[in-house]
Amino acid sequence: MVTLTLLEPQKKTPIQEWCFKEESLIRIGRAADNDVVLQDSLVSRHHLELRKISSGHDSGSWLVISQGTNGTFLNGVLIVAQSLLVDNSLLQLAQGGPILKCQVQMPSTSSETCKHEGNSPKNLFCIRCGQPISVQQTIRHYKVLRTLGQGGMGTTYLAWDGTGKIAGHPQLLVLKQMNADMAKIAKAQELFEREAHALQSLNHPGIPKYYDFFVEGGKKYLAMELVHGQDLEKLIYHKGPVTPNQSVAWMIQTCDILDYLHSQMPPLIHRDIKPANLMVRTADNSVAVLDFGAVKEIATTPGTRIGAEGYCAPEQERGQPLTQSDLYAIGPTMIFLLTGENPLRYYRSRGRNFRFDVTNVPTITPQLREIIDHVTEPLARDRYQTAKELAEALAQCHA
Repeated sequence: MVTLTLLEPQKKTPIQEWCFKEESLIRIGRAADNDVVLQDSLVSRHHLELRKISSGHDSGSWLVISQGTNGTFLNGVLIVAQSLLVDNSLLQLAQGGPILKCQVQMPSTSSETCKHEGNSPKNLFCIRCGQPISVQQTIRHYKVLRTLGQGGMGTTYLAWDGTGKIAGHPQLLVLKQMNADMAKIAKAQELFEREAHALQSLNHPGIPKYYDFFVEGGKKYLAMELVHGQDLEKLIYHKGPVTPNQSVAWMIQTCDILDYLHSQMPPLIHRDIKPANLMVRTADNSVAVLDFGAVKEIATTPGTRIGAEGYCAPEQERGQPLTQSDLYAIGPTMIFLLTGENPLRYYRSRGRNFRFDVTNVPTITPQLREIIDHVTEPLARDRYQTAKELAEALAQCHA
């Protein structure tokens, strides 16, 4: 038996329910001939099918087969072709589309007896029982499936919350663990906790959602939303420079996120805007800003010098960041997007100061060159003063 419940998108409260007891195929879409009809412009006429598996080890299980133009997401993960449906899962028809909670009576085969046979080496979850195939370790109720990255501050894991305690449904998420040696350094502890507190207080689609912050076995952990995509540094190194229009579109989105941060009371400064901290979502090519470990409230006492070389404003180098320091980083970020090269290659002496000189770069138009010049002025008072002002200037560059 399958029960589908349409949820209100913000509060996740039930709006409508469908119950299927005998069916082996359930069609969902906008057209009137579907079993579940959802009148939403993001939903395709025949968006997806739930198909019951009638033979073999998986008998009684259900497959989700996505056919929608705008894609289907199962617990936040884009379905490439088809995926096994797990009880209490959330199905979202397109990014920003309707959300259905799925309650399924699963077959008697359990994860304890399942041998996870017939799975691709790339599969995180078993196509038979729907459970994680390989768990590196369990931290509280989080099952660590893979190490995503390791740095000086800590280790980042891909983890599975099968309990649904955080978001009301099982989901993949990012779990950051602070390194033991860093935990002995007061400044490192401050930065790690600062990221947790910053994320907890923010609510913007371009900023990963905060889920949990806890101490386990003497180590600090931060659980947050998994953003499906690729950071701009990896993307450019893999595919090469992008067009001026694409770089402008991404930077306008980044300005919108910065405007949100700078509009907080007191204003928040990110302090580490760079290509590696800008993630492009696979689903809709939108930008998300990552790594809030360096975030700082304006008007607090001068702090430690934080920021990537080549992307860091002069006043930030001196430990006195301003909101305009975040805007400064947009300049060298655009140089990287349009050339595929480290922006320091274009940093040279000009008059009494060092400035970026992109005069001879053919992909950078005179209009963009003027914006890069303006936003990277040595004195903050000479730059664009707000993220909105910079976004407006960038918008004029769209062909």
